[in-house]
Amino acid sequence: MRKTTIRSWGVLGAVTLAAMSLTACSSDAASDDAGGTYTWWDPYPQHDAASDWGKRVEACGTEAGVTVERTAYDTTALTNQALLSAQEGTSPDVILLDNPAVSTLADTGMLNTMEEFGFDTSAIDANLIAAGQIDGDTFGIPVGANTLAIYYNQDVLDAAGVDAASITDWASLTDALAKVTASGKKGITFAGIGTEEGSFQFLPWFWGAGADLRELDSPAAVAALELWTGWLTDGYAPNSVISNSQNTTWEEFLTGDFGFVVNGTWQINSAAEAGFATGVIPIPAKDGGAAAAPTGGEFITMPVQKDEARYETTRKIVECMTTTDGFVETGTTFAYYIPPTAEGQEAILAANPDLEPWVAAVNAAKGRTSDDLGTDYPKVSEQLWTAVQEALSGVETPQAALTQAQEAAEAAIG
Repeated sequence: MRKTTIRSWGVLGAVTLAAMSLTACSSDAASDDAGGTYTWWDPYPQHDAASDWGKRVEACGTEAGVTVERTAYDTTALTNQALLSAQEGTSPDVILLDNPAVSTLADTGMLNTMEEFGFDTSAIDANLIAAGQIDGDTFGIPVGANTLAIYYNQDVLDAAGVDAASITDWASLTDALAKVTASGKKGITFAGIGTEEGSFQFLPWFWGAGADLRELDSPAAVAALELWTGWLTDGYAPNSVISNSQNTTWEEFLTGDFGFVVNGTWQINSAAEAGFATGVIPIPAKDGGAAAAPTGGEFITMPVQKDEARYETTRKIVECMTTTDGFVETGTTFAYYIPPTAEGQEAILAANPDLEPWVAAVNAAKGRTSDDLGTDYPKVSEQLWTAVQEALSGVETPQAALTQAQEAAEAAIG
């Protein structure tokens, strides 16, 4: 099994990440560094300094012999603030960034590459590291990944005579929805909201049909949108999906009225505490097998600094976050992020075997900025979620909505 290694600068030599624990680096780091304060930004304002995450960040600073000053922004504000800081020459030492935004920051030249820092990222799963790669350069390391699958209510399925294991493609899923609604329950809920969440939830069906983000109006893309609109027409999904966020879909599912919901790893603990038995299946591709779902999760990145002497300590902080133990600790802190390496995935499964469906889903997942879209992805995504909104609300047919989306995306990209 491959192990991620760091080619350290100077006389430190090569350090094998998989062999390091979070505590093992503390004594060397403390003796090699003169101390000071290092700045860290992340998109978790819901986690304060007293939280497990806040303590985790603080501990990695301590192990590097410095104090980490952490600032948290919401995801959109973080990207905007990062771009502004680069213009002003005030970038933090470390930014933990939502993976689709990595290419946006890298395109400005404000991020160091992992190669420049001596990181070997070869053990990171290729489908996960891809979101941070541009033209052969890697601009960050994923600290973990989450993605989408389908949760089901076992009680509802039993009453409807549905075996979750029989759901392997769109036809068998739609047949299951018909049986659930015929039994008096509601079929499926998902988030079709006109934001990035809407695109995020639609992409497994889009990719599962064989569609490509560079051709939004392909027959495969139309088939995916017709699946969703057909569910609304047939009463298998509620009209609320048009405005549903991922949180509101989950609230609907927890009522116990729905057979299925599309949601992510972040609901694992909530599912375990629901008032009914739940299970998880992959989102099926149109003709069978698991569809590629989009990867969620953040990359740890290192902005360019005027004082390059800071880089050695920054590297130590990042090392602490990206050992196998570090990946697993992040995964359990956020309940659950799946580690981005095979060794990390084995370790987290050893602690929690119930995560196996989610490890499989992450292994099949795909970065939203893949297919060489890079910084063009947000422009394409906006047109995609607009098309989904128009089709679900009945303003346009799926074909017309996606044709308009493709034309608008091409104009936006230029």
